[in-house]
Amino acid sequence: MKAEVFTYIIGGKAGEGVKKAGTTAANAFSSTGRHVFQMDDYPSLIRGGHNFTVVSTSTRAVLSHYMGADLVVALDERSYGIHRSHVADGGVMVYNSDVVEDGEGVGVPMTTEAAKYPDAALRIGVSGIAALSAAIGQSPAELAALIEREYKHDLANNIAFASAIHDHVRRSIGGRFTLAPSSGERHMFTGNQAIALGAAAAGLDMYIGYPMTPASTVLHYLAAHDRDLGITVVHPESELAVANMAIGAAAAGARVMVGTSGGGFGLMEEAFSFAGMAEAPFFCVLSSRPGPSTGVPTYTEQADLRFALNQGHGDFPRLVASPGTVGEAFTLAAEMLAMVWTYQTPGILLTEKHLSESRVTADIDVASAAWAEPVAWTEPVGHEGYRRYRNTDDGVSPLLFPPSAESIKWSSYEHDEAGITTEEGDAIAAMHDKRDRKGASLAQHLRGVRTVNRFGDDGPVILTYGSTTLSVIEALIAGGIRARVVQPVYLEPFPVWEFEDLRNESVIVVEQSSTGQFATLMTERAGVRASSVITRYDGRPFEPRELARDIRGATT
Repeated sequence: MKAEVFTYIIGGKAGEGVKKAGTTAANAFSSTGRHVFQMDDYPSLIRGGHNFTVVSTSTRAVLSHYMGADLVVALDERSYGIHRSHVADGGVMVYNSDVVEDGEGVGVPMTTEAAKYPDAALRIGVSGIAALSAAIGQSPAELAALIEREYKHDLANNIAFASAIHDHVRRSIGGRFTLAPSSGERHMFTGNQAIALGAAAAGLDMYIGYPMTPASTVLHYLAAHDRDLGITVVHPESELAVANMAIGAAAAGARVMVGTSGGGFGLMEEAFSFAGMAEAPFFCVLSSRPGPSTGVPTYTEQADLRFALNQGHGDFPRLVASPGTVGEAFTLAAEMLAMVWTYQTPGILLTEKHLSESRVTADIDVASAAWAEPVAWTEPVGHEGYRRYRNTDDGVSPLLFPPSAESIKWSSYEHDEAGITTEEGDAIAAMHDKRDRKGASLAQHLRGVRTVNRFGDDGPVILTYGSTTLSVIEALIAGGIRARVVQPVYLEPFPVWEFEDLRNESVIVVEQSSTGQFATLMTERAGVRASSVITRYDGRPFEPRELARDIRGATT
C-alpha cells in the first residue's frame, strides 16, 4: 500500500522504551532521505501511565504529525484501547496479545517473547521496531542492522527478540506498506536543539538553566555538547539564581542565554526588570506549557503570549519573537542573541512544547547565523572617563568589560551616565529618554529584518504564530485548501507596518489559547479583526486533518 504520508504510532507505559522506538523509526526513515515529523506524548511520570510517539513520514516535507495511523503498535491494553480509533482506513493494529484478548488486528505475544531474555520489561519496546520493520517489508538482515545501530546494549538478545517478533508480524502483514526512499540522508533536530545550535553559532559563551519542561532539553543538549561547542553550561539551584547569574555574566562580557517555562520565568521577572534598568543583554528561551501554576508540564499551549509581552515592571524596551519552524528556530535564536547584545536589552524567544520537543527533518544553514557583537568602547583610557550609560543619539551606549583601569558600574537603581545612583528629576527623565530612543532604534532596525512570514498567494487569510504555523500549513496541504497564511515572527516591537493591507480583510486566527490572546493582540496592535478564531487548549497540538475541517467551516 502506498500513501503520500505514512504514520506510525507506538504506545505503552513509561519505561517500556516507547520514545526510543519512535526515535529509531524516525531515524530509519530519515536515513533513506524521507522527511519526518516525530511527536512524543507523555505524562509527567517516570514509569507507568500512557506514553505514545507519532512518526509521520513522506517524500515531501511533513510539518506536523497525523493521528490517523497506517500502523499502530500497542504494547499494553491501555494503548490498545486509546489508539484503536487512530487506525486509518487500510491501516493495521499490532498489539500485545498477552495483555489484550480477542483484539482486532495482529496479536503478538510480546510479553511472552520478552520473558525469555533479561530485563524483559525494558526490552518490550523493541517489539515496535520489529513490527514496523516487518510491515514495511524489511528483511531480517535489515532489521538486525537497524537494531545494531540503535540498540547496542545487550545486542545479541535484542536482535534475537526482534527477530522473533518480526517473524510473528511478517506472517500476517509482511510488506503491507511500501515506503519509497528519497535522495540522500536527512538530519533531524528538535526545536530546542535548533535554538541551542543557533545561539552557539551566534557566539554563545554560557548557558544557565534550571530544568523545567519543555525548556529542559536546551540545558540537556548544551550540557552534552559543551566541549564540542565551546560553551560553559551551569545548572544553579533555582530560576532566581539563573537570571541573576546571567546578568552578572553579561556584565563580565559573556554572551549568555537562559531557558525556562512559565512558572520559572515568573521567578525571573524581577531580574528581567533589573536587566531593563541595567541595560543588560538578557536573552531567555521561554517554552510554554499549559498553565497557570504548575499547569500540565509535558504538554503544549500558547497562553504565555501576554505574559511574555508584558514581562517586567516599568518602561524599558524589550524584544519578543516566536519561531514557526525548526529551521527558523535556529536562525531566530542567532538573530535575537545578536540583537539583545547590539541594543543591550532583554529579549524572549517564545516557543511551545510542540516545537521545542518535536523532532523534524530540517536543513540548518549555519552560514546564515548572525554574530553577536556589542558596540564597544574604544576611547583611550582616561579620556573623559568611561560612562557606562553614555547618552547617545540612538540610545545605545558603548560597552567596556573588566579587567579595565576604567571604573565600570552596572546599576539596577536609576542612574546617571556613569552609572551612579540618582534621584534627580532631570537625570531620571534623561535616562528614560535614552532607553526610549533605544527602543525606537530597535523598532527601526526591525524594518530591515524579516519580521513576518507569508505563505500562499490567494484564498482566505489565516493569521497564526509560533509552532501553530506548522499545523496550519500541514492542514492546508492535507485538506487541499488554498489560503494565505501570515505569521508574525516578531511580536515586540510589533511590526505594524506589515499588516496595513489586512485591516479591511476578513481573517481567520488559529492559536492555542482559550481566550484568543493572539487574536486580541492582532486587533490591538495591527487593527486586524478576526472574523473567526479557531482555538485548541487541551494541551495537544492541532491535528492537520481536523484543523482542515475547522478551516473549511470558518470559510463557508
